[in-house]
Amino acid sequence: MASWCAARCFRIPAMNFGDLGRRASFAAGKGGAPMAGALWRSKSSAPFACLSISTDTSIKEAVQTEKAPAALGPYSQAIKANNLLFVSGVLGLVPETGKFLSDNVEDQTEQLLKNMGEILKSGGASYRSVVKTTILLADLKDFKKVNEIYAKYFPSPAPARSTYQVAALPLDAKIEIECIAAL
Repeated sequence: MASWCAARCFRIPAMNFGDLGRRASFAAGKGGAPMAGALWRSKSSAPFACLSISTDTSIKEAVQTEKAPAALGPYSQAIKANNLLFVSGVLGLVPETGKFLSDNVEDQTEQLLKNMGEILKSGGASYRSVVKTTILLADLKDFKKVNEIYAKYFPSPAPARSTYQVAALPLDAKIEIECIAAL
């Protein structure tokens, strides 16, 4: 089963697993039969879904919305691939002006999460479907303030999360958050 999945996902040429089973049974004697049987897929069974990630670029789709600030460089606001939405780092810029409301972390966090919500919506996701976030802070002392605002946006169970203090953020932002959502 795992071999068939790997062959299908990584485009390895197909093999006749029935022959493999007979060869393994013959070579290993009766003790090899259970192992060979595990590799063999009956013609009557439904194909198994492949759970690995494809590298086929035709399944990669850029997500863009004017309701959130444009990317500041050669990257997409988000990318859809393999039933996941990968949202690039989002800043607390006001989309219409491209500026921060203020220099405080609370205002930037609130605006950032509104921006992220628009990107998620544009990609067919929501805060509820976010499975992982990464928070980058200019000052880790802002952790508690950010948590209070963050908790209003992400329902239970909250996504997995990492938080780091970094030396600097684009445009001297106080906070940046990226996320991954299931579609």
